[in-house]
Amino acid sequence: MITTEKVLLALGQVQEPDLGKDLVTLNMVKDIAIDGMNVSFTVVLTTPACPMKDLIRSACENAIKILVDKNAIPTVHFTANVVSNRKDNQATLPNVKNIIAVGSGKGGVGKSTVSVNLALALAKDGAKVGLMDADIYGPSVPIMLGIKGERPLMKEVDGKGMIVPIEVMGIKAMSIGLLIDDRQAVVWRGPMASSALKQFVTDVLWGDLDYLIIDLPPGTGDIHLTMVQTIPVTGSVIVTTPQEVALADAKKAIMMFDGPQIKVPILGVVENMAYFTPPELPDNKYYIFGQDGGKRLADMFEVPFLGQLPINMSIREGGDMGTPALLNGDQISKDAIDKVAQQVARQISIRNANLDPTKIVEINV
Repeated sequence: MITTEKVLLALGQVQEPDLGKDLVTLNMVKDIAIDGMNVSFTVVLTTPACPMKDLIRSACENAIKILVDKNAIPTVHFTANVVSNRKDNQATLPNVKNIIAVGSGKGGVGKSTVSVNLALALAKDGAKVGLMDADIYGPSVPIMLGIKGERPLMKEVDGKGMIVPIEVMGIKAMSIGLLIDDRQAVVWRGPMASSALKQFVTDVLWGDLDYLIIDLPPGTGDIHLTMVQTIPVTGSVIVTTPQEVALADAKKAIMMFDGPQIKVPILGVVENMAYFTPPELPDNKYYIFGQDGGKRLADMFEVPFLGQLPINMSIREGGDMGTPALLNGDQISKDAIDKVAQQVARQISIRNANLDPTKIVEINV
């Protein structure tokens, strides 16, 4: 006779691949239902973008058949509860579980393209996602999301005027480009730009979010320091292209985040414009800017390699036309973006399970 106790004992032998403990110990098994030989239960994942879902399903089914009854008919359902490891006072962005900074060290490597498509991919999998364009001097998110010229609304909350981010394609977005005339250049000194970033944190009604993606400006300057001193950053994603000149600057971005003063975990490296695949030759890859530069960079600093994104027309056109590749690109681009997003979500879960709690950085500079 199949019992709940037998099912729990069996599932207690199934390890969560990344967290190193079994599903029962991690309290990931819910809603066990038994009807004769039919056994159903729900596994609560740490992220809806979990790339290990099929592996977990297979392991659970095998455990039931081998350890409970070979004639059992297991049905595994999945839900997700995005984990957080914030231990700050949560005075800023109190309802945001994870904050991911996307940096590059230099411009022109597709950092904003990665940020936009990463946010959309996480939202497509069921997460609540926000996108903050922190590139004060060169905001490009409004163009990439097709909201250029739109203006956010204001809402009074507890006697304070708050900016309501624009909801588009399933995410919440905010950019300096939504507040100023796009024919004007932002000619501000560092403190003014830093003040604008702080306003995006304190004066924007972000609400409940599983992930807030921050698209940083190139370099390692005032904006970056202000960000880590203002909000608890869960981790950083470094974007590079394969050639040496891009890798040299990406190294600086890694060393900034991983330096002794900041110590924000590096979630990994994304290699953008990694290869070109002609539509008529989908199995061919041409490495225009060199091969595996991003992977070598990740290996050098012993950080995860999150994947490669191709260089092709659909990604470029999507960014220019406000129809991001994740939603309207070719299948090769969509699959590559999905894989990167899954790896980012995976590394966030691993970071939250194994590293020190997320907190605001104190820098004496």
